[in-house]
Amino acid sequence: MSAQSSPRKPFLPLIAVAALGVSLAACETTPMGGGYGPGAGPGYGPRPAPGVFRADDFIWSTATGRAVIDGRIDYRRNGRTFACTGSIGLTPDTPYTRARFRTLYGATDRAAVPEAIVRARTVADPNADYRSFVRSTTCQDGRFSFTGLPDGGWFIIAPVTADGEERIVLMRHVETRGGRISVAL
Repeated sequence: MSAQSSPRKPFLPLIAVAALGVSLAACETTPMGGGYGPGAGPGYGPRPAPGVFRADDFIWSTATGRAVIDGRIDYRRNGRTFACTGSIGLTPDTPYTRARFRTLYGATDRAAVPEAIVRARTVADPNADYRSFVRSTTCQDGRFSFTGLPDGGWFIIAPVTADGEERIVLMRHVETRGGRISVAL
């Protein structure tokens, strides 16, 4: 008596695992609240293209918080030390500003770019007015501070120069989380 066994179908489990993987790969992780800062945006739903300005994406940055950024300028090039030459700007990290700064500075984490190059670059939607969301402070003796910040991502923008050198714009991305952070540009 010989027992007949049905042929095994080894491909069925493989197909099931592949289908599961494809369906999970289609999921996108987005920040809570729809923006890059806490509570920003309308919540879940379609996100605008990165270069599109939406004032709602900036709202989180208008809140008062407990975070503090203590900064100092420590930029050197060709043996020369650069000093701040103007106010220091603090811009909220949003899909719009992230795309804008990637175009202007070639990066979104940190950069040092001659001011003439930054000004010569073209950004999408150059007339978008986000200036009311940008904080500004003075730089004295190479130091600056921002206080009362909500938690979130920020871009620090600092113009610097050294005797006889062209003006350089420093950019650095930082994250605030309710405490004090120190940063050197």
